[in-house]
Amino acid sequence: LPLYNKASYGYTTEAQQMYFGLPAVMSSKKYLVLFDNSASGFVDLGKTEKDVLQFEAVAGRTSYIVMAAATYPALIEQYVTVTGKQPLPPRWAFGNFASRFGYHTEAETRAIVDKFVAEDFPLDAVVLDLYWFGPDIQGHMGNLAWDKKAFPNPKGMISDFKAKGVNTVLITEPFVLSTSTRWDEAVKAKALAKDLAGKPKTFDFYFGNTGLVDVFSKEGTTWFEGIYNDLADYGVAGWWGDLGEPEVHPADAIHSIGTADEIHNVYGHRWAELVYQNRLDKQPAQRPMIMMRSGFAGSQRFGMIPWTGDVSRSWDGLKPQVELSLQMGLLGMAYTHSDLGGFAGGEVFDKEMYIRWLQYGVFQPVYRPHAQEQIAPEPVLHDKETKDILREYVKLRYRLFPYNYSLAFQNSTTGMPLMRPLFFENEADTNLIANKDSYLWGDAFLVTPVTAAGIKSVSVQLPKGVWLDYWTDKVYQGGQTIQQSTDLTRLPVLVRAGSFVPMVSAVQSLKDYSSRQLELHYYHDSSITQAKGQMYEDDGVSPDSLKNGQYELLTFGAVADDNNLTFELNRTGLGYAGMPKQREVTLVVHQWVKAAKVLVGDKTFKWVSSEAEMAVGTVWFDKAKQQVRVKLNWDQAKVKVVLQ
Repeated sequence: LPLYNKASYGYTTEAQQMYFGLPAVMSSKKYLVLFDNSASGFVDLGKTEKDVLQFEAVAGRTSYIVMAAATYPALIEQYVTVTGKQPLPPRWAFGNFASRFGYHTEAETRAIVDKFVAEDFPLDAVVLDLYWFGPDIQGHMGNLAWDKKAFPNPKGMISDFKAKGVNTVLITEPFVLSTSTRWDEAVKAKALAKDLAGKPKTFDFYFGNTGLVDVFSKEGTTWFEGIYNDLADYGVAGWWGDLGEPEVHPADAIHSIGTADEIHNVYGHRWAELVYQNRLDKQPAQRPMIMMRSGFAGSQRFGMIPWTGDVSRSWDGLKPQVELSLQMGLLGMAYTHSDLGGFAGGEVFDKEMYIRWLQYGVFQPVYRPHAQEQIAPEPVLHDKETKDILREYVKLRYRLFPYNYSLAFQNSTTGMPLMRPLFFENEADTNLIANKDSYLWGDAFLVTPVTAAGIKSVSVQLPKGVWLDYWTDKVYQGGQTIQQSTDLTRLPVLVRAGSFVPMVSAVQSLKDYSSRQLELHYYHDSSITQAKGQMYEDDGVSPDSLKNGQYELLTFGAVADDNNLTFELNRTGLGYAGMPKQREVTLVVHQWVKAAKVLVGDKTFKWVSSEAEMAVGTVWFDKAKQQVRVKLNWDQAKVKVVLQ
């Protein structure tokens, strides 16, 4: 396998070379070998000589790190201890993004934000592709300054969006065209990679004749940082680094620390570090949000959020997305996600494929539909049925924010990915290792995206335990393969018995998020005698929340016997500004049908006959759903709830 980061436009089910360099091998024997050399090369996994692992590079040192552990999660924790842990993203990064290639004008951008609001779709970010700095695809890359004809008032636009809870993300690329308005400036600043004669190295690629910023040099770093500082003054909140493999990188280009082939694979890694450190230095009270297409082992420590590149807008493009995200997550890049709906090609709108991809996105680290503009990637621009189906899924994404953010906490503290392979559940089951169709979203959810047209049911391989259909609460015993029905409105999702899932009401933007009113779902089964869960909360902004202990950790426990089901809710941590002093909690207990009496502390709660009658201090049994609902105020450090 070649080790050379390479763009793969319009890929489908197979590509030997892709955007990201992770020269590591994880074995089913629970050891991991990381080659500590970023130079271009190859790895041979026993093809030439059986049972022999070979690594070769054009330069650098022959160095590798071996890690071993008793379990896969422990092995991942070792890996991120060595390569670095992902800092928490800003809260808004877990919301819905409006994105396409691309919005051409300020008026068009304002209109799409207004459209999301008018159609009752939550929205937290709008992403501007290359038209923000020029009217055409070719000829303008490297301008990196607002095209004031198309965007006459960018600061006002960004400010208006911010007031609506919508953050602005800008694309930047490391290529500076010789026709760009900054070419002379970049040459004078000595910011570009050089040729063998010591002059700026120029070459042709799709966008024009260009040079490449030397992100390794002091001069290139200083020049690039100045641009990011200027753009941040407009209120830009997020940074999208594209083409950072670099997409074209002549072998005779010379960087301050080596040749192109010596540093190629680590170019995107260093670029992410540059942006991350610059933003922390200039905006120390804000978490950087950095999307990058390319990087290297350890790029997660710079807050990098990768995506899977220019995937084909097709069913075959959708098929490998689970596997790609799982592979990346095992090696630190836990926020790897896809352009929802697919990016490249597509002449006719495939409604079913589009809906299926965006349904899957709810249980993906980042929710960002993005595509070439001949077919609208935004759900608000499609027919009523498509909008109605996807509105509910986007709102489900927002309702699940407390659960999803708690997965981010786990990742930042232990390296545990948000998307997890099924073999984590039974490490001795080799059949689970081969499963590329389903995955775990945290501990609670088992998700099986629909990846082919006309599917009425999917085959789901259940790990051990007991599982409930998320939509119906139908119970399945684990250790078997089931058929789960799926019409166009249903993404196949199961919930593990014994899981706690905290949820809130959907909001228009996560700027308005609050857990003061919290729904806490517990999925009961008689086989579960003890269970636990947790929920992490902080201000969603501060980079040092974890370091300084400025957060609240809510822990949940359940103990069941033949007669009683007892819950303990605990609050720990130093807290944070704006933390709720008390919460109104609706405890929703699935599949517990024998409660006759409910005690919260020493108080007996009153039974009511309908959901409409529910208030704090009451309990209701939903016969249709077989759920007990208890409404209480959580204003103490510890609360005990007993269902007798």
